[in-house]
Amino acid sequence: MEGEKVTTMIQARITIPDKRTAFSGTTTAPLFAWPWEHYGNYKYLFYVALLAKYLYPTTTTEEGTEGSSWCLHILLLFLLRGLLYQLWSSYDYMFFLNRTRRISEEGIDFKQIDAEWNWDNFLILHAIVAVLAYWSFPSLTNLPLWDGRGIFCCLALHIGVSEPVYYWLHRLLHSPNLFTDYHWLHHSSKVSHPFTAGHATFLEHLVLCIVIGVPILGTVFIGYGSISILYSYVLLFDMLRCLGHSNVEVIPHHLFENIPLLRYLVYTPTYHNIHHMDMRTNFCLFMPVYDILGKTINTRYWDLHKDISSRKKTSAPGFVFLGHVVDIMAALHTPFVFRSFNSIPFSKKFFLFPFWPPTFLVMLAMWAKSKTFLVSFYNLRGRLHQTWVVPRFGFQYFLPFAADGINKQIEEAILRADRLGVKVISLAALNKNESLNGGGTLFINKHPDLKVRVVHGNTLTAAVILNEIPRDVDEVFLTGSTSKLGRAIALYLARRRVRVLMLTQSTERFLKIQKEAPEELQKFLVQVTKYQAAKQCKTWIIGKWTTPREQSWAPSGTHFHQYVVPPVIPFRRDCTFGKLAAMRLPEDVEGLGSCEYTMERGVVHACHAGGVVHFLEGWKHHEVGAIDVDQIDVVWKAALRHGLKPMQISPAIGG
Repeated sequence: MEGEKVTTMIQARITIPDKRTAFSGTTTAPLFAWPWEHYGNYKYLFYVALLAKYLYPTTTTEEGTEGSSWCLHILLLFLLRGLLYQLWSSYDYMFFLNRTRRISEEGIDFKQIDAEWNWDNFLILHAIVAVLAYWSFPSLTNLPLWDGRGIFCCLALHIGVSEPVYYWLHRLLHSPNLFTDYHWLHHSSKVSHPFTAGHATFLEHLVLCIVIGVPILGTVFIGYGSISILYSYVLLFDMLRCLGHSNVEVIPHHLFENIPLLRYLVYTPTYHNIHHMDMRTNFCLFMPVYDILGKTINTRYWDLHKDISSRKKTSAPGFVFLGHVVDIMAALHTPFVFRSFNSIPFSKKFFLFPFWPPTFLVMLAMWAKSKTFLVSFYNLRGRLHQTWVVPRFGFQYFLPFAADGINKQIEEAILRADRLGVKVISLAALNKNESLNGGGTLFINKHPDLKVRVVHGNTLTAAVILNEIPRDVDEVFLTGSTSKLGRAIALYLARRRVRVLMLTQSTERFLKIQKEAPEELQKFLVQVTKYQAAKQCKTWIIGKWTTPREQSWAPSGTHFHQYVVPPVIPFRRDCTFGKLAAMRLPEDVEGLGSCEYTMERGVVHACHAGGVVHFLEGWKHHEVGAIDVDQIDVVWKAALRHGLKPMQISPAIGG
């Protein structure tokens, strides 16, 4: 079977020693911790000092401020190196481009992201070492822009010194004592990623300074050094480090077949990933020839590389959550933009604003030509769950002329899921808008033979909202009362004999809902047309945007439950405001490293959770259109049975 060797190899990981105390900062091995690990973002003040040194030099030369130009070079290298790692990280997360060439199909979880948070510590270390080198060897400040002889000199020093030194030091780090005290940290990352290259101890990166410094300083001391060589070698070194730690195979196998010698001169992502799986092999820096000479090359490398390079298909998901982009700023909250930012709940940050113009252009390009794409995934109980995104922004759903195009995108995603063998596809937010497609009924009616189950998930959303309402509440004020969710909430509360003040201007729509309730319970549904009618009610359920003036009618101490997107702004300081309906995924979820919009880590919107429950239960029916009130308790109990947890617990449903 295609990819079987790959799967077997990926699963055959070597268990690393159970010594992970560095995550809590208690590891005591000398030079394990970084000197500035507790400084937070203040560590970047070092670069501010370099910038100040360049702008306001304390010494002058005949060329004026050129005497401090080395500060500018250090700063530029830091920026270029950081950008290089960031671009590799972005590509690694572009699952819509590289999903068939991923070496490990596992996801990077929050634990690994947090562990690698300060991956760029080594860039600061290298900058400090560079400053010391400039102070120690003043000749470094007078390098020419270009000297072609330096290319061969630098290459010879790298091949003859850096490669063998790194190879033997790396093998030494895998000795029992050094591995247990130091190198285990680097191998604690389950899935390789470009940032994993920087995830190592202070001692290891001090050693790496020697490895990267010998070719540069050696070329300078021989007399062939230049600024071009310095930039080129450092950036090429970083590029190859990113290449090796990437989880995506980018080098085609036929390249090695056409040029056999090349396989001994440059490694690949597969090559170094094997080292993270089988730590007895593949120790080289960049050149496998040293593993061949040391008899440590993994004999399964060539076959594995061929399998991954030629793979045409990947594992099909069992469940898909079909979302859309909220707005321009939220579009930046994706793992292929900034992984760290995506791993925390979305909020508008100052550093995002410069990215607004290019993101707007991307939005226009996506509008002109794009299709639904994969943005994130996780595994739950051995099955793959993916999030796909319709390339449309929130405001576009309210443009009448855009409706057909959006429905076409959703329809194509559903049909694609059906072809892949997906069991359940859950529609998020505006993708199931009643005015757009009848809550998904449009697609079911058009394609009655679908094998994939289409789900809006709102049954569980209603259950979560109702669960938040205490049992002793006897009256609620409901806005958005004739919507799909509003109708279900009103009818359910009427069954509990709770008086529901339904805010709506449409008597016709109100009466239609009221008639759905048993005759003896219809009296609990009351139509109101103004917010003033709720000035004595302390339980508000908000299903539409509420202005400060409208909120002002609520009495002091009111609690606002809400299911409106985006959530209302809490203008009332004497009231409390609930969050959007959400549930925490089961504890056995694996590979989850993305936050779903404003949700906390491990928490998803209730409609997402509703699709998960539908999948785990193996239900064969579609959940589209109007909510079946009889199913609210059924879905709620099923969610709890499968380990999903509500964010706000109240003894409201099901005991």
